[in-house]
Amino acid sequence: MKDANLFQLGIGLETGAQEEDTKSVGYCPAANENTLPRDVFDEDREDHFIRRDGKVYAGTHLILEVVDGFGLDDETRIQTAFREIVDTCGATLLHIHTHKFSPQGVSGVAVLAESHISVHTWPEIGYGAFDVFMCGNAQPWLAVDVLKRAFDTDDVRMKELLRGEGLVTEASAVAAE
Repeated sequence: MKDANLFQLGIGLETGAQEEDTKSVGYCPAANENTLPRDVFDEDREDHFIRRDGKVYAGTHLILEVVDGFGLDDETRIQTAFREIVDTCGATLLHIHTHKFSPQGVSGVAVLAESHISVHTWPEIGYGAFDVFMCGNAQPWLAVDVLKRAFDTDDVRMKELLRGEGLVTEASAVAAE
């Protein structure tokens, strides 16, 4: 039973995450935890920060609302949409978990190497609340057309958040030197 509990927590899974956590790119764990890597604005830096329009931020988080959608009570359809979003956006799927409610509704999450996709649905009104959060080279905006096709609607509303925007600036990078 102990091993099953560890599996549920994700401990010991062979995803490579444990190895990544022990490596550093331009960061010294012995240094002050608030010290930023000196080369964070370097376009060739190997990390998953996004560098766009003179900004450096952790990831793009899309709040997507499927309106007048069909099939939002179907776990398999939602899992298929998650997989298609991952493939279309250029992300890496680690795990999917969904839960079907009674009498209706589905909640779920797809854990990605680049972050996550999540959903909660209200099929009785044709509504699905999706989050698509991705870092690195993934293209989360491509999820909009996937959701339109998957749930047979033209009404997918989007709000974009740049997660970590403003936390890393040229001034803070220079101060870390």
